[in-house]
Amino acid sequence: MDGDVDRERDRLPPIYSSAPPAGLGRGSKQAFPSLGSFIHSLSQRREPGGRGLSTSLSFRHAGQELPPIGVRQKQRLIDTLPPEAKAPFPCDPIIPLRTKTIKDFQEDMERAVVSGDWREVRDFFLTTFTSFIEINAAFKREANGSFNTIDDSGVNSKFVNAVYDALLNTPQDIQKSVLKGIINSLLREWKGPRTKDDLRAYFILVQNPQYSSTSTYVIYAHLLRQISALSEADHHFLVHWLKKLSVRRFKQLVERLLQFISTRLLPADPDELPPPSKCSWWVPAATKVLGLFNAANSVSSPPIMPFTDFYNITLEHINFMEEYRTWQSYGNSSRFSFCQFPFILSTVVKKTIIQKDSEQQMISQARLSLVSKVSRRQRVDMNLLFLNIKVRRSQLLSDSLEELTRKRCDLKKKLRVTFVGEAGLDLGGLTKEWFLLLLRQVFHSDYGMFTYMKDSRCHWFSSWKCDNYLEFQLVGTLMGLAVYNSIALDIHFPLYVYRKLLTPPTAPCDPNATVGMATATLEDLQQIMPVTVYFSLCVQYKCV
Repeated sequence: MDGDVDRERDRLPPIYSSAPPAGLGRGSKQAFPSLGSFIHSLSQRREPGGRGLSTSLSFRHAGQELPPIGVRQKQRLIDTLPPEAKAPFPCDPIIPLRTKTIKDFQEDMERAVVSGDWREVRDFFLTTFTSFIEINAAFKREANGSFNTIDDSGVNSKFVNAVYDALLNTPQDIQKSVLKGIINSLLREWKGPRTKDDLRAYFILVQNPQYSSTSTYVIYAHLLRQISALSEADHHFLVHWLKKLSVRRFKQLVERLLQFISTRLLPADPDELPPPSKCSWWVPAATKVLGLFNAANSVSSPPIMPFTDFYNITLEHINFMEEYRTWQSYGNSSRFSFCQFPFILSTVVKKTIIQKDSEQQMISQARLSLVSKVSRRQRVDMNLLFLNIKVRRSQLLSDSLEELTRKRCDLKKKLRVTFVGEAGLDLGGLTKEWFLLLLRQVFHSDYGMFTYMKDSRCHWFSSWKCDNYLEFQLVGTLMGLAVYNSIALDIHFPLYVYRKLLTPPTAPCDPNATVGMATATLEDLQQIMPVTVYFSLCVQYKCV
């Protein structure tokens, strides 16, 4: 068994195992290309000037193909061993002390640029990226400090930024040595639960600007795979560390992930990327990591970047109804679908999905009603195929509330409206008129439910206490019916209303979180009552 373990050390654990993580399986389960083969091709690749890599990496048993063992599968095998056969859990390694500061590094760079002697800079990069321990030694503020909180990653962010800003201006051999060091770091055997120092290393490595080049996508993909396979608790730490990044850095990382996903989805040059059948796990891993950035953006107040910047327009050109059917069939199981991550879908895609899904559900509901009647040998009435709303114009609100309450089980059928005492067949015009008249009455200030804020040009809830919420429930039902029947409503709510309806964020997912708990910030109130908030701040400032 020890020999098998030794041979496994030279292989990254693949994304697929006997029990794959939720949301990471996509397509056929095929083995991904090993990093050993990638390094071999990297070493053979020639530079434009004809100069290849000066050094190469050697791997023990590189030619042997062993059956992949997933991390969780390996842990389950270890758990079945008797206590005397188990090795003691290794203690946290002691991080070596590194004294190089930002000033020292910048002086080394300046001397190298002037003199052309890059030995000091080369030694720094060769040492820093060889392992997670060395990464922590270089960039951790205190070498052996714990920093086990979500509020402080313990990373010297200014030093990280200075190193990465300088990296792309170094000679090619230094840049390649950094990539080789990252490969060695990722190839090291996983030892069960990750430490916070490992999380810090992932947090630092994912910021590397070299991943903007398609030639580094194989390394980038393996890094994303390892990050995506971390536990929910580790993801929670990463989310809060990511939100502490500067706006510029945060946007760069999001754009890099979106570009990575788009490049993999579109047909690629065979010389640049492996065939899609060999790396079907790339997109699921990258999308899940992008979900961590979206969660970091959601928990930030105010958000770091607009939510629309997470949209991937490339997805508008794929067969999205197939993605949707996959999601409906498998839910949140191991089968990956972009529908599990709605933050990445543009409004165009979401609108198309809602329309197609509504049509399918209407047909399904009508078929069920028809079959039910026929099976009981009852006369079939075509009205049972629709959600029929009959209202009087003089009692529009009360009749609508009563009809929707009484026919709640038919809400997913196609809507058809009839005004009592008026002849006519609803081909869409009467339905739109019903929505218009009903919402005009509900949102009128005299009715007392909502107030129109002239300064912000949006509706807000009236300040009086409500004893009966049925009418507010009616508004929610009307909004749902309008979306379901593809009807646009002239309703202007501030963004805070929709954020409250959509909390908690999709990823990371907490099934025990209370829905609708979104605290209004000063920016939210300023969207609703800008003048009032402005004068309140002025008064407060003068008082101080």
